[in-house]
Amino acid sequence: MKNLAHDLVRELFDYKDGELFWKQKPNRRIKAGSKAGRPKSNDYEVVTISGSIYMSHRIIFLWHHGYLPEFVDHIDGNISNNRIENLRECSLSQNQFNKKMGKNNTSGYKGVHFNKQAGKWHVEVQCNQKKYYGGLFDDVKAAGKAADKLRNSIHKEFARNY
Repeated sequence: MKNLAHDLVRELFDYKDGELFWKQKPNRRIKAGSKAGRPKSNDYEVVTISGSIYMSHRIIFLWHHGYLPEFVDHIDGNISNNRIENLRECSLSQNQFNKKMGKNNTSGYKGVHFNKQAGKWHVEVQCNQKKYYGGLFDDVKAAGKAADKLRNSIHKEFARNY
């Protein structure tokens, strides 16, 4: 991805309520004032500028802050919510902390799986390629609470417990 200049982004777009609007007519088919961006196959909205594709939330971050970090996180986990209040700079690890629970999760709690050998619910949270053990529990709800507490203490403001 090419580096974009803050001045160029301000020149091309207006921002309102999490959406970008073209200030000038970008091509024959699109009018000035129309909403910029289209959904991509991964559900992220993208904008094309001079033949290059950029994720809309990254353009919005640049538009507001004047720089483009390596990673931009959606605080609420909703990739359609591109309001600036919902966007924050983060590292790759912090962005992973904020991921939603996996679809193949069988316990109903992030960081909790059943340990067949022990016959108990096992709590484990990962951070920066290191695993943090949270204990073994008879009750899945107690394990879930322990996982949330451990995750909150390790992942801080980037913790997502669901």
